[in-house]
Amino acid sequence: MATITTSDGTEIFYKDWGSGQPIVFSHGWPLSSDDWDTQMMFFLLHGYRVIAHDRRGHGRSTQTSDGHDMDHYAADLAAVVEHLDLHDAIHVGHSTGGGEVAHYIAQYGESRVAKAVLISSVPPIMVQTPANPGGLPKSVFDGLQEQVATNRSAFYRDLASTAFYGFNRPGVEPVEAIIENWWRQGMMGGAKAHYDGIVAFSQTDFTEDLKKISVPVLVMHGDDDQVVPYEDAGVLSVKLVQNGTLKIYPGYPHGMPTTQAAVINSDLLEFFRS
Repeated sequence: MATITTSDGTEIFYKDWGSGQPIVFSHGWPLSSDDWDTQMMFFLLHGYRVIAHDRRGHGRSTQTSDGHDMDHYAADLAAVVEHLDLHDAIHVGHSTGGGEVAHYIAQYGESRVAKAVLISSVPPIMVQTPANPGGLPKSVFDGLQEQVATNRSAFYRDLASTAFYGFNRPGVEPVEAIIENWWRQGMMGGAKAHYDGIVAFSQTDFTEDLKKISVPVLVMHGDDDQVVPYEDAGVLSVKLVQNGTLKIYPGYPHGMPTTQAAVINSDLLEFFRS
């Protein structure tokens, strides 16, 4: 397996396929780089170099007991980028991965970055605060932590079967293989990393990070996202970046890169080539 070891001794697993302009994918909670397989194969076959890593505590990376915060996530991404000496890279983040991308660019600059994409992403901030009255109450995220701590396997099965992919909507047929693959990825990771990661993705305020981003940014969000409601996420994020474009997808769920891969991949390709 391809891995790098970070300054604090964490091994980060990554995939690096093909040649050409690099596209770097950052996955959502509590998944792994495997969640990008459809995108990685699509863009590999379109002549791009595709890279994705397992976030610390997720997938095949070290199940560390600490460091599950956006500063470490961004540092780990930077370590992969620097190890592979990537330049003119396009960074694509889904959900928590969108926060990781925003924080990485803000913390480490744009000298290696060409463009960025935030898909169903958590910025600017998910939790409800006086400055973010449209956010979700902290009790929602406390409940997620309780489920991870006490009932993780069943909870992951239930989340994949319902809100994540919109399989709980009338007329939407659940796809068992998608549900099983989500559960498989989640259970590969560490419970402690996933527990702490809920705080990282829900309470980190990315407002100032987004303001620093001047490269072109495509913000993609489904208007039926039951995990990260689009009006308090994508709609607000695109106003904060300096050069942003917003695409709202009617009826699409949080996991739209999987369930609507053909549309999402086509729109990504158009943005990359523009």
